[in-house]
Amino acid sequence: MGNLRSVAKALEKLGGAVTVTARPGAMRRADAVVLPGDGAFAAAMVRMRRDGWIARIQGWVKERRPLLGVCLGLQVLFEESEEFGRHRGLGCFAGKIVPFSRKLTVPHMGWNRLIPTRTSWLTAGLPPRPYVYFVHSFYPKPDDRRLTAAVTDYGGRICAAIEAGPVAAMQFHPEKSQRPGLRLLRNFMASVRRTT
Repeated sequence: MGNLRSVAKALEKLGGAVTVTARPGAMRRADAVVLPGDGAFAAAMVRMRRDGWIARIQGWVKERRPLLGVCLGLQVLFEESEEFGRHRGLGCFAGKIVPFSRKLTVPHMGWNRLIPTRTSWLTAGLPPRPYVYFVHSFYPKPDDRRLTAAVTDYGGRICAAIEAGPVAAMQFHPEKSQRPGLRLLRNFMASVRRTT
C-alpha cells in the first residue's frame, strides 16, 4: 500500500534487482522482501489477508530471512495496533502500535534526528544523529527494548527502527531521507548479500 514505486526506485538506484508484485508466490524467487506501506493499519491487514500474504510473511520472518519493513511495513510486523480500534498485526514481534499524545501535532511529519541505541548492521556508517523523514500518526512500542535499533525524539523518545537478525524495519521513509536513507538501504542490501 502506498509508496511502492519510490522504494523500488531507491533500491534500483543502489543496484538492486527489484520485482514489485501482488502475488505472494513470487517470494519463492526472492533473496529478500521489502514491505513498504502508507495508510491505515487495519486496511493493510485486510488486504494482506485477502491476497494471501499473512502466512507467507510470518513464515519468512520465522525462517530468519532478510526482510525490510518501511513505515506501515514496520507497524504490521507487531502484534496489534490501536489505530481506529484494536487490530491484529502479523505478530512477528511482541508489542503494539500506539497513538501519539493529543498534545502533539499529528501526523508527525518532517525531519527528525535518528539516534542509534546500539551497534547495528542497519545503522552502520551513518553520520552522528542524521535527519530522516517521518510521516506517521502512530508509533511502535516493542515489548523487548533490545529489538530497537534507533529512536527519535517526538514528545519523548520513540522507537524509530528495529533490527532482529536479518529482519529490520523503519518507521520513517529511507527513500525520502536523502543520503542517510540511501545508506540504510545500502546496509540492508549488504546484509542480504551476507545471508544469501
